[in-house]
Amino acid sequence: MSPVPGSGLAKGLAVTLRTMTKKTVTEQYPEHQPELPPRTRGVIGLFEENCTVCMLCARECPDWCIYIDSHKQTVPPAAPGGRERSRNVLDRFAIDFSLCMYCGICIEVCPFDALFWSPEFEYAETDIHELTHERDKLREWMWTVPAPPALDPGAEDPKELAAARKTAEKLEAAEAAEAAEAAEAAEAAASQPSGSTSSEPTAATPEPPAGPETKGGES
Repeated sequence: MSPVPGSGLAKGLAVTLRTMTKKTVTEQYPEHQPELPPRTRGVIGLFEENCTVCMLCARECPDWCIYIDSHKQTVPPAAPGGRERSRNVLDRFAIDFSLCMYCGICIEVCPFDALFWSPEFEYAETDIHELTHERDKLREWMWTVPAPPALDPGAEDPKELAAARKTAEKLEAAEAAEAAEAAEAAEAAASQPSGSTSSEPTAATPEPPAGPETKGGES
């Protein structure tokens, strides 16, 4: 059976009419910001204090868009008689986001948790050179990194948190011991009478022996 002429047009108009009566689902960006999932790959933030300049992120990056410069610094010995040590000091940490493909390998391979994903994605520039973010800019992105999800109620505390809590307990115990010693010293000082006199009796001073001129009145 051949189709009725104009039936396709009628079906199209019917779809248009049905759509016109429905509420729109289009979000008008940028007036309405999108609700991004917590693990959105927007931009990478750098927590500089955790970086040890191990270069793993730069070596594993498939796009070679991470640039790191550092120098050696001599650290004095921690105890007298010890040896001096050398450590790496970070001079430059930059990521070229015009080359980055947001694979996340640098974040996964970092052994010291120095790189994090931020959901921020509004960092377009008119100049491509501005897409190379230095470490100061990467540090600013850390303020936009969401907090990690809560652990299960029965899960053990992370090793870092347990170590920090143990150190804090030791410091509190040492401070409490110092405060107790100071209180005992203050009580002992308060119990003594003021002045330089002592509570013990003073021994009598012996008199000098009499001379020969005083014996029996003899000269």
